[in-house]
Amino acid sequence: MAPRTRTDRRTPDSLLITILAATGVMVALQPTLLIPLLPELPKLLGTGYDNVSWVVTATLLTSAVATPIVSKLADMYGKRRMVLACLVLMGIGSVLGALSNSLALVVAGRALQGLAAGLAPVGMSIMRDELPREKVGGGVALMSSTIGIGSALGLPTAGLITAHYSWHALFWVSAAAAAVLVVLVALFVPESSVRTPGRFDLVGAVLLSGALVSLLLAVTKGGHWGWWSHTTLLCVLLGVVLLAAWLPWELRTPNPMVDLRTAVRRPVLLTNLATLLLGFSMFGNMQSTTQLLQLPRATGYGFELSILVTGLAMVPSSLAMVVFSPIGAVLVRRIGARNTIIVGGVVLALGYIQRIIVMDHVWHIILGSVIASAGTALAYAAIPTVIMGAVPITETAAANGLNVLLRSVGTSAASALLAALLTDVTMTVGTSTLPGVDAFLYNFWLDAAAALVAALIIVFLPRARSMVKATTAAREHVWAGTVTSGGRPVRHGVVTLLTPDGEQLDWGRVDPDGSYRVALPGAGRYLRVAAADGWQPVSAVVEVAGPEDLAVELGPRLQLAGTVTRAGRPVADALVTLTRASGELESTTRTDGAGGYHLPLRAPGRHVLTAADIPGAEAASVAVLLTGAARTIDVDLAGDKEMVSA
Repeated sequence: MAPRTRTDRRTPDSLLITILAATGVMVALQPTLLIPLLPELPKLLGTGYDNVSWVVTATLLTSAVATPIVSKLADMYGKRRMVLACLVLMGIGSVLGALSNSLALVVAGRALQGLAAGLAPVGMSIMRDELPREKVGGGVALMSSTIGIGSALGLPTAGLITAHYSWHALFWVSAAAAAVLVVLVALFVPESSVRTPGRFDLVGAVLLSGALVSLLLAVTKGGHWGWWSHTTLLCVLLGVVLLAAWLPWELRTPNPMVDLRTAVRRPVLLTNLATLLLGFSMFGNMQSTTQLLQLPRATGYGFELSILVTGLAMVPSSLAMVVFSPIGAVLVRRIGARNTIIVGGVVLALGYIQRIIVMDHVWHIILGSVIASAGTALAYAAIPTVIMGAVPITETAAANGLNVLLRSVGTSAASALLAALLTDVTMTVGTSTLPGVDAFLYNFWLDAAAALVAALIIVFLPRARSMVKATTAAREHVWAGTVTSGGRPVRHGVVTLLTPDGEQLDWGRVDPDGSYRVALPGAGRYLRVAAADGWQPVSAVVEVAGPEDLAVELGPRLQLAGTVTRAGRPVADALVTLTRASGELESTTRTDGAGGYHLPLRAPGRHVLTAADIPGAEAASVAVLLTGAARTIDVDLAGDKEMVSA
């Protein structure tokens, strides 16, 4: 693929960060903007409360579906293009909601607003592509934290607007903001040339979307339907079946929706698991805080604040997110992303522990929320740095999208859990049944535990020398190459490109069709290293001027060879098998007339090599430790056996 050139126009870094962060905040506002109105919407829309809950559920479902799809499309067809598409969809949905008085149209508008959720991970990827190295950390940290900032601002924003205007004004404000941001993005955000065109994985997108919708419906509506109802169980079963079909499809299709081989790399996998728990813990803070402040004083622990005052009480938490995001970026540079996430998780847990100990006054609740928000900001500031440092540059948007999706799954689980606790752990006040204080204490313990477990998971994250690997120049162009052996494509190898000084520029995972892509600063001299299981690694200093210079030809497959003998004499037509130590058969063959055998080397690790003369009723096995190098191992049917390294 020929390189693309970047426009000569240069947007000031601070302006680029500000615009992208503003888009992130506006998109993050949408899920929580209507929550304060939920008690009034049944009357406003002429329907029941159960139906009104779809106003929130629709946004949740479409945001979950859109995040991985938009992120993948951004890597393929252009990041700015997808940011603009997200903002346009948000604007259309906002106008639809503003002009509607029926439940169906409001839900449709909210669903369109939810489609903009994929904007945040794409914005992080743009920052990595466009900002100089020294500003990437701060910019990405702020963009990552906009998810929490926007969510926390939703309540005070809604309270201020609805105190003076109609509820339709909430939609009009979103529509106006979307229009302004479309203009700003079009004028000042450059289109990244780091993209990987190819065939979109439609099957993978459909399977993943169906699984997400099914599972999230079970989580969000299970409390209403009944956790053991046929509908809830059917949703869970359908989600599991679709995931079971999606996983093998993603492993064998070229240019998959989610590169699972990259996703299961230790840094990515552990960070994503921790992110899910942090999302759970973060959202528990927001929900429980607002509930505590609004519950009647007659409960003995509530403060009976209005929606507007409760919203204003949440402002310090939003400010904490803004203030501690750049602090998180500084900590990433000083102590590393790994340690910053650990610190963030511990601080987040302390925000809950403080409220378990004391929550007698409003300022106690606000203080705990601020501490939790500070911890969230620190952790969220560092998470994208780990993710983007562990995946190819050409996959940053998709990788960030998966991470943001897991945050959303965590928040959905937190919402469902708190709703269940508030419903099941109750007290009677007069003629009313209200949540008991123990419901909130249980929630605080669970959220604190989730944050601490997330920090513990990150302890096992491998230490990284540098998470953000390259300067802006190293991300200017995407080049495509192929890996073959004897003219046939080699599946699932890895190609790494380094500078003559030994700095890694990018790496690419080889697709099933033998193709790979890497981001390079342009034509020049590079060190290219290619490796694939079962082949001898190949390295070369190459002068890259076109795609043909990135074609890699591996030699023949590595083999495990040797001779089967009996008392020193070759045994012809002996059966030779290679099994894993866990029992699975890897390969099998028979010896030739001279007793020789050849088996292809596959996965490294402990194996058992067995030779058998079936007619002679003799067999022998050798424990073999395969290390990825060709080796000759002879087996004597009458000799002593020991562990052999190969």
